[in-house]
Amino acid sequence: MPQIHSAHTFPFPNHTLIDVRSEAEFERGHIPGAVNIPLLRNEERVQVGTTYKQSGRDAAVAVGFKLIGPRFYELYQQFKSAGSSPLFYCWRGGLRSHISATLLEWGGEQVHLLSGGYKAYRHVVQTKINEPRNMLLLGGMTGVGKTEILQLLLQRGYPVVDLEGLASHRGSALGGLGMPTQPTVEMFENRLHAAISALPANKTLILESESRKIGSCVMPDGFWNSMLQSPVVEIQVSQAQRTERLVKEYAGFDAAVLAEKTEKLRKRLGGLQCQQAQEAILKGDKTTWVQLLMGYYDKSYRYFVEENGYRPEALAWDWQQTENSLQLLLEKLKSYGIEE
Repeated sequence: MPQIHSAHTFPFPNHTLIDVRSEAEFERGHIPGAVNIPLLRNEERVQVGTTYKQSGRDAAVAVGFKLIGPRFYELYQQFKSAGSSPLFYCWRGGLRSHISATLLEWGGEQVHLLSGGYKAYRHVVQTKINEPRNMLLLGGMTGVGKTEILQLLLQRGYPVVDLEGLASHRGSALGGLGMPTQPTVEMFENRLHAAISALPANKTLILESESRKIGSCVMPDGFWNSMLQSPVVEIQVSQAQRTERLVKEYAGFDAAVLAEKTEKLRKRLGGLQCQQAQEAILKGDKTTWVQLLMGYYDKSYRYFVEENGYRPEALAWDWQQTENSLQLLLEKLKSYGIEE
């Protein structure tokens, strides 16, 4: 008999997670790390669903078996080669995952099932990510290097959550450049839950101060409320270093693409400033382009801080003295009771 696992015991480090739902269901959201081996493909699932509505469950099950029966051997081979100690799940932990597990079990394999399926997992995710938690936010204007600083802390073993990495977006009109396709909001929540679950429960999370929306991804209500109530350390870097870093960050992108992205800021920049920025980037003058955009982003950051009631504590950072700056930050973290 298959061993049954609860979604509350996530993560499942010793198992190969096999999601047997359709491709569309998997794309909308799945357990991070799972592989998708659909028992019923997109069009087949539609056919079974239509039969269920028109003729009832028995007829739908019969159609399902007719569709997947010829593929039993193919499915068995896919399941067998997916990885060790397979843990199957479907939407509710019902027929699809049980059929899949039985196929592999017939071959003598030890198999596992997720009780309640993906639906149960999603319930756990939505409960856990909305629980109040201790956080410390790193704030600062565009170009100060918050993401890089988070990586330095992560390398030292601090409990860092990279929200922009999870959302595949840097949170601005240019934030999607060079990034993978953004996940759905549902999948962003799954990734966030996985990231938090990998850290000790009693640790204060360190993350970047973000808007509630990062591109198309939206912070869960409870998680966002915890952010709003958290202390903020504002990283302050000289304008010269910020400009240099931003010019370097966008150096590899085509000027026409950057000009097109700049157009999205026309209403916020104003017509004249937007035109000047576009002309500068098309001439290859990235420094002027960066400086014109920085004026808008700096104003937006100050408004964001005031609107959300943050009272950030300033910390000067010099990228020419990275180790010294990092030590100052570590001392600041200690003052909040945060250590490696």
